[in-house]
Amino acid sequence: MHPPRLEPGSSNIKIRYAGLTDYLSTWQAMKDFTGSRTKNTPDEIWLLQHPPVYTQGVAGRPEHLLHNDGILVIRTDRGGQITYHGPGQIVAYLLLDMRRLKLGVRELVRKIESAVIDLLWDYRIDAVGRTDAPGVYVEGAKIAALGLKIKNGCCYHGLSLNVDMDLVPFAAINPCGYSGLRVTQTRDLGVTDGLETLCGKLAEKLQARLAGMENSIFQAQANA
Repeated sequence: MHPPRLEPGSSNIKIRYAGLTDYLSTWQAMKDFTGSRTKNTPDEIWLLQHPPVYTQGVAGRPEHLLHNDGILVIRTDRGGQITYHGPGQIVAYLLLDMRRLKLGVRELVRKIESAVIDLLWDYRIDAVGRTDAPGVYVEGAKIAALGLKIKNGCCYHGLSLNVDMDLVPFAAINPCGYSGLRVTQTRDLGVTDGLETLCGKLAEKLQARLAGMENSIFQAQANA
């Protein structure tokens, strides 16, 4: 995979946009980036889409693929079970030096989830995370999935946010290992903004959360 396009910005985290990109080449690029980084390598967030693919985490159980509908299944090195990626879904890969950011895994997961919650609240959509099942949910339906790989104090992989996609392939799996788990997307929740706009907003929310700027509705309520 060629390096994603760099988007200039004031944050120490570089934001790159790559469009529709093959999963295997992107995964290899993440591993190469992480394996070659030094203590001075800037952190990056890659925003892209994948052609249709199921990915199975390291602890993934094969029975969570209910039937094979012809979509490629890739066993990858992230945490979690099985999920689906396809066009119309934003995938945000976070290539971060967790030691430099002084973040543990649980804290990082909460920050990632909170960034999505912040984004959805901009559209007055009330979303929540779950301690028992990482990701973001709206009225019990999953809208964002999350899985990370930690290596030498750095992470890669990240999250996927359903925007305007074909949700039918989710019916062939137990999403993230949960039988009967419903999935949803921003389009079905009344959001008319498209992928490009939401990519930019998601990048801003992730940067803010990683910088410790807790600009969510929950902090606003606490300060009221």
